[in-house]
Amino acid sequence: MLVLSSPSGAGKSTLTRLLTEEEHRAGRPFHLSISVTTRAKRPSEVDGVHYHFISRARFESMREHGELLEWAEVHGNLYGTPREPVEQALERGQDVLFDIDWQGTLQLYEAARPDVVAVFVLPPSIAELKARLERRAEDATDVIARRLANTPTELEHWVDYDYVLINRDVAEAFSNLKAILAAERVRRTRQHGLADFVKDLLRELEG
Repeated sequence: MLVLSSPSGAGKSTLTRLLTEEEHRAGRPFHLSISVTTRAKRPSEVDGVHYHFISRARFESMREHGELLEWAEVHGNLYGTPREPVEQALERGQDVLFDIDWQGTLQLYEAARPDVVAVFVLPPSIAELKARLERRAEDATDVIARRLANTPTELEHWVDYDYVLINRDVAEAFSNLKAILAAERVRRTRQHGLADFVKDLLRELEG
């Protein structure tokens, strides 16, 4: 389970999209977890692609019935990860990519820390962070102000993550993200059947 988190505007959604597209082109098993949210849909967003946009009542029902793997309130809206699609993907042997905040990440740690690799994306500066939010031109002024006001709390949690990327350049950040994914996929503890493979090598030496 690969997690990307960042303050709003630092670029995690762009990196998530780029990584998903590349993995699909490469034909590697990969699953993007699509969160449910009570937030209003932006003009450029597609329901079921970027988020599942649901009512607060529906969200609370999912939470109460254990249908969410993690959930959090962010900028006054509720966000959560539907449990069933993630569990089905993992059963199929697929890696799962999460675009969630630090609260959800800590919940995933509690549920399955050995299987979670978490990456925090930092902006090059607060001025650039603000400029990106304003260039996006999809949020009202008060929404942007609320997101910026929450940035200090979000930044404090960079220390909870396995890796940190400073998104000065999208291409460079994306290259580093791919390197993290490649390294984690060949980590000893994630290579099933490795012990038997080494035993076979030793038997070849003996034979």
